[in-house]
Amino acid sequence: MEQTPPSLISNSWLCVRTQPKREHIATGQLELLDGVEVFCPRIRFRRNTKRGKVWFEEALFPGYIFARFDFVEKVRAVSAAYGVRGLVRFHGECATVPDLMIETLQAERFEDGPIMVEEPAVKVGDEAVVTDGALMGLRAVITQVLSGGERVKVLMDMMGTAIEAEVAASSLEAVA
Repeated sequence: MEQTPPSLISNSWLCVRTQPKREHIATGQLELLDGVEVFCPRIRFRRNTKRGKVWFEEALFPGYIFARFDFVEKVRAVSAAYGVRGLVRFHGECATVPDLMIETLQAERFEDGPIMVEEPAVKVGDEAVVTDGALMGLRAVITQVLSGGERVKVLMDMMGTAIEAEVAASSLEAVA
């Protein structure tokens, strides 16, 4: 019989590993089980493709979802559900996720569905023109897109000297 830590008997949120790109399938299968609560935060983003800009939606944590259930009664059913690879374990014990973390994600980030993120209009190596601020009108080359895609580092020529600056991605317009 599987060893069950006492803390898991009381309906803790557990991290469930899914098959690649099957988070939505695993979520649907687990939702069919009585007494199993599932949370799969999703992100929606726009990406340029050959067909133009297309919206994509995928799991915020690829390969993982969260589930809360009575461990003793449901561990086998959850582990065997279609799309599930198993429960995340460390040294044989299931990885629990604090209730506060899940509640915060549910309440603040995903109450209206998936988070929507747009791909930055510029990428590393692109030439752009600064469209506002003190550097307006200057040409620059994007050297780095910073985390979140809201700010970028650019390299520009000012009075014969290469200067690196950090600017808002929204203040740049790509040069054709």
